[in-house]
Amino acid sequence: QAMYHAGAVRIPKVYGCEDDGKGGSYIIMEYLSLGGTKDQKEFGRAMAQMHLAEPLHDEAKAGKFGFPVPNTIGGTPQPNVWDDNWVRFFREQRIGHQVKLAGDGQLDRLWASVCDKTDGLNSLFTGITVKPSILHGDLWSGNVAGSGGKPTIFDPASYYGHHEAEWGMSWCASFGGQFWEGYRELIPKDEGFETRAVLYELYHKLNHHNLFGGGYLSDSVRLMDRLNK
Repeated sequence: QAMYHAGAVRIPKVYGCEDDGKGGSYIIMEYLSLGGTKDQKEFGRAMAQMHLAEPLHDEAKAGKFGFPVPNTIGGTPQPNVWDDNWVRFFREQRIGHQVKLAGDGQLDRLWASVCDKTDGLNSLFTGITVKPSILHGDLWSGNVAGSGGKPTIFDPASYYGHHEAEWGMSWCASFGGQFWEGYRELIPKDEGFETRAVLYELYHKLNHHNLFGGGYLSDSVRLMDRLNK
């Protein structure tokens, strides 16, 4: 509903959602026929419009980051307690949360070092202003399609956050030059974007480690090492 409210990218309309009384829940949404091509430049502009849209929720309108309810990123619980400080929100409720779930001593030490060297991540955000944008939160190629010739996104892990955090799954997506041309027409690239991109990718690599194991641990270590330089 929060993404649909933005009126930018094609979003399946939500008609209702409830607990089923048996420990589960359900959601009823608009049916979209997925297929065909989507214009990448149009998609980029639509994502920028979504990120620039006025939030649906009053807390986000007041400058807070988070979401009215906790949700999940894949199968991992994702806390969303409202916080008026983006750096603290991302440090504690995103990376710190994933590191705690991992229970790995090496990750604990590396993350403590990153926080120490970046003044609790604050130095990565010097000179920029972060405002709450509604995010899809898990934007990879499997959650993007065309519908009626328009780009559509679905299966989100939504919350209000820094628009740059949207691109933490870019390593598993196909955002080409035309996409970025459309996006940057409305949202220019801020100084320090490349370093923060490492931070935002780290969140998803840690989540993949917690979900799937395998080489995602070494990926997470590599990203932390980059932030420690």
